[in-house]
Amino acid sequence: MFVVAGESLIDLVAAPQAGPRGLEMTAHAGGSPYNCALALGKLGNRTGFLCPISKDSFGEMLAAPLDAAGVDQLIAGRSACNTTLAVVTRNDKGLPSYAFYRQGTAERDISVDRLRAALPDTISAFQIGGFLPIEPEDAEIWLEIVGDVAARGCLISIDPNVRPRLISDFPAYKARLERFLDLAHVIKVSDEDLELLEPGRTLDAHASGLLARPNAELVVVTMGEKGARAFTTRGEASAPVHSPDVMGDTVGAGDSLMAGVLTALADRDALRPGVPGTLDGLALTEILRFGTVTAGLNCAHVGCNPPGRAEVDAIISG
Repeated sequence: MFVVAGESLIDLVAAPQAGPRGLEMTAHAGGSPYNCALALGKLGNRTGFLCPISKDSFGEMLAAPLDAAGVDQLIAGRSACNTTLAVVTRNDKGLPSYAFYRQGTAERDISVDRLRAALPDTISAFQIGGFLPIEPEDAEIWLEIVGDVAARGCLISIDPNVRPRLISDFPAYKARLERFLDLAHVIKVSDEDLELLEPGRTLDAHASGLLARPNAELVVVTMGEKGARAFTTRGEASAPVHSPDVMGDTVGAGDSLMAGVLTALADRDALRPGVPGTLDGLALTEILRFGTVTAGLNCAHVGCNPPGRAEVDAIISG
């Protein structure tokens, strides 16, 4: 089973509205780990989501798509805390920016004992990221859980999805994030993440630095309209974006790409520590292509709406 750990939230997508009310907002289920879990499930993978979900009405909005995609909600019972909210606005290229409201919310209603009890016996890969390193107290809890899973010999993957607006002390956040990165075998980042973490370095230098971490074997970098690149010590590859026939927006594109990469690794029986690092340029090209197609098909919709496996396969084989 894939297990995805991290936040779920509601994106309140703002659109200009004529008249004195100013903005109209539409609610969409979201959160980077939530989106990745949803995408993994829709791609046909057995998937569990490790995050408390609220019993409020927004919690129902989050639970329903997971159920429809066959994703197991690993934490029994609903949290009495409210759902985290993110207000989303877009620039003229359709790229989103976010403002978050997560004080005392359900996705932070966690403890080591509660999370440890929810872990399944068998984990094929443990995907982490998003908000896990942001708050010191949350990070310590999650680091203990990730350490437990790593000690089982499971593959750890991470997508940090850096959110500066949520971070009050960036050097301290970066130090916490590095502890998570040191546990990961597969690291997916955006070029924007890299520039925030280490300004002024080339992408290749960033990739080399990440691959030098204690457990890192595969690094995937997304570059927006420029596509994506993948690196191991054995080779590298690039893939262009896959443009849908009709463009919705880019919300959840990176999370869908992460799910596509993990699915393609599973297809190659490469979800074991020691295996991703052996992949050469040809294998990386095929894996990255599956990820970019998954991301592109998601962009045919407004909000995160990942494709099913048959949709991706039809493009790959066409």
